[in-house]
Amino acid sequence: MGTLSTKASLYRFTALDAIAVAVYLGFTLYFTFAGESVERLMLQVFPQPATASYAVNAIFYTGVGIFAVASAWRVIGRDLKILGTRPWFTLGMVPLAIVVMLILTALLVAAFGTAQSSENQLGIQGLLQQVPAWLMVPLLVILGPFVEEYLFRHLLIGKLSRYLNIWVCCAVSVVVFASIHVVGREGLVLSALAPYLGMAVVLVAVYVWTGKNLMFSYFVHAAKNLMAVVLIYAIPPELLPN
Repeated sequence: MGTLSTKASLYRFTALDAIAVAVYLGFTLYFTFAGESVERLMLQVFPQPATASYAVNAIFYTGVGIFAVASAWRVIGRDLKILGTRPWFTLGMVPLAIVVMLILTALLVAAFGTAQSSENQLGIQGLLQQVPAWLMVPLLVILGPFVEEYLFRHLLIGKLSRYLNIWVCCAVSVVVFASIHVVGREGLVLSALAPYLGMAVVLVAVYVWTGKNLMFSYFVHAAKNLMAVVLIYAIPPELLPN
């Protein structure tokens, strides 16, 4: 897949990148070690625990997303122009990438044993059961995937590969992306890690294959999350894992 512009300036780390990463890490560490105090604070504003949890996540991703968009707006514009020249490629390859992701995930789950839902996954399922779709879709399909593609593909591969071998960057991206979704009370359990490893491998592959196209990997990520949201809303709560 060709590119319209591969200017080196698009892949230099900037102050906005540093701020976005600092905000992401700051929020993550604070919620990890002071989560109970945050929860108590949010419950004073939002009486329902699910609403409070949603508000925390919305603030988190919006805060990082503002700096991510401000930093990557030129890359976003360039990548959308590229995809606009090949609309049928995008429409065809996004669902194909999701199919490959599901197959790879199934193989990894089979290899690592019985699938185990991570704390992150269970938390999302809990929110989806209590928060309406019109609130969850912007968070899980628009904000979340963009922030994660910016951090784990655009920064860890697109920009970091100016200084490290690109395949090392790809491996780092896969490991960090999967780990950040699993680290919690369950730790780095392979059976919980497997679904995120499969997802990460495919997202890294499509990002590199399309010439570091941030928006293509974002569309794949967003489409996968949308499918998951639709399925969870469609499945009766009593059939979901506890």
